[in-house]
Amino acid sequence: MNELSLVGQAAFQPGNTADIADAVMTSSGLRIEIDRRRGRGATLNPGGRFEPTERVAFDDGWQSLEDMPPFKTEVQVEKPRTIITRNESPDIPFDRSINPYRGCEHGCIYCFARPTHSYMGLSAGLDFEARLFAKPDAPKLLERELSKPGYKPRPIAIGTNTDPYQPIEREWRIMRQILEVLDKANHPVVIVTKSALVLRDVDILKSMAERGLAKVGVSVTTLDRKLARLMEPRAATPSRRLETIKGLSEAGIPVAVMLGPVIPALNDHEIERILDSGKAAGATEASYVLLRLPLEVSPLFRDWLLQHYPDRYRHVMSLVRSMRDGKDYDAEFGKRMKGAGPYAWQISRRFEMATKRLGLTRRSLHLREDLFLSPNSNGVQLSLL
Repeated sequence: MNELSLVGQAAFQPGNTADIADAVMTSSGLRIEIDRRRGRGATLNPGGRFEPTERVAFDDGWQSLEDMPPFKTEVQVEKPRTIITRNESPDIPFDRSINPYRGCEHGCIYCFARPTHSYMGLSAGLDFEARLFAKPDAPKLLERELSKPGYKPRPIAIGTNTDPYQPIEREWRIMRQILEVLDKANHPVVIVTKSALVLRDVDILKSMAERGLAKVGVSVTTLDRKLARLMEPRAATPSRRLETIKGLSEAGIPVAVMLGPVIPALNDHEIERILDSGKAAGATEASYVLLRLPLEVSPLFRDWLLQHYPDRYRHVMSLVRSMRDGKDYDAEFGKRMKGAGPYAWQISRRFEMATKRLGLTRRSLHLREDLFLSPNSNGVQLSLL
């Protein structure tokens, strides 16, 4: 096997996602053979956008590509200096979050967090699913940051970037340790996941929910098991996610059903069915997000769509662009989550009518912030005034 360094890297710069997709999909050397990527979401593994060259594997006649091993999950330890990430985005309801892991084994092809792997010199494609980073010091860092003088508690969101309950959490147990720190400090937390593993921590979450400190959002993208398998290969099945909503609800933990993402001409016809099923399982809140295709996600999603649903490719992408001002993605605040135009309005209206009929609300539960105890307060409740 030889490797060919490609030139003309301008096509792979941020903002030129259409050009990236065209270049990737016409270069068969970037597509990974199915036997090597079995059980994964992405079909490609292009270099990161910050890399000076792009390397393409091709067979030089010795048939050595057949000898390459399949992608296996590898986990490295990451040692950040801080663990609470702050943001000032005007279109999201939280100002701080925690990510116990970088990369996600669920392999969701649409994941908007994929481009973050480029900061590690890795691919947003198969590397994002197979070369993961764990932060075992996260609980200790969290305790230290909560102990800082003048810290003001507000709900911490976990799972907004990568899933804290992805498969490797069974071994690393970082998320559970984080919850133990938050529980002890009476600190509010909001969790987003598509994994049934969250039920493992129902004992902590139930105790926190009784004090008004916790709620969980379960992402249900489709009820079609085949589509889920192709689109989210290592995530819980749709039926298992509904069971998770039921289990959390029966334990007294407030739970929301989250449609994320809504993909036109692929799963948007399921909006009402998913909301009906979530309500029946015990959800009290609901939310949705439109498909987002920033940077490397666009060519990855487009190639996946061509591979699995070639007959829908033009229709899906046409509708996506109709909601993104003619582009694959529009990152403008206020538009990036919900889109714009007639089709985006129709989705919004359908969601609004369905949630109203079912009695599902949008983020109606406000978590308590007045119970916070600094980890170094020795049991003395701190004033918020």
